[in-house]
Amino acid sequence: MIRVEQPRDLLQQVGRSLGATEWMAISQERINQFAQASEDHQWIHVDPERAAKGPFGDCIAHGYLILSLANKFLPELLLVKTYSLGLNYGCDKIRFPNSVKVAQRIRGVGELISGEAKPGCVQVVVRIVVEIEDEERPACVVDTISRFYD
Repeated sequence: MIRVEQPRDLLQQVGRSLGATEWMAISQERINQFAQASEDHQWIHVDPERAAKGPFGDCIAHGYLILSLANKFLPELLLVKTYSLGLNYGCDKIRFPNSVKVAQRIRGVGELISGEAKPGCVQVVVRIVVEIEDEERPACVVDTISRFYD
């Protein structure tokens, strides 16, 4: 994790690894809740009996569920102590190289890719790689764009 006092201090941290978050398990309950919220009830996510016979051998998490967890991982990887407002400005280069099966554990590994002073704020790009425990390929790789206002 990188800890800085103010947004402008991020500019000196570009290129640094942010480390890794704690592991978290992906439960069928979480997948079902995401299916409800997103109205994506595809059987590979929510029907364990059918999914057991499918291409993954089990239910898998929605790719967008895994992507949404970048919002959980980011403050666990990067802490700005003094700022008035933090905004999610968007994402670049989102990829889903692997699927997360029910009960697998994931974590976020971060790197501060770039930083730029903007009027009243600092904009940073943090690459988050969502690793799956005991898997070679990650579940998701995303370049998040955040703005921290003074």
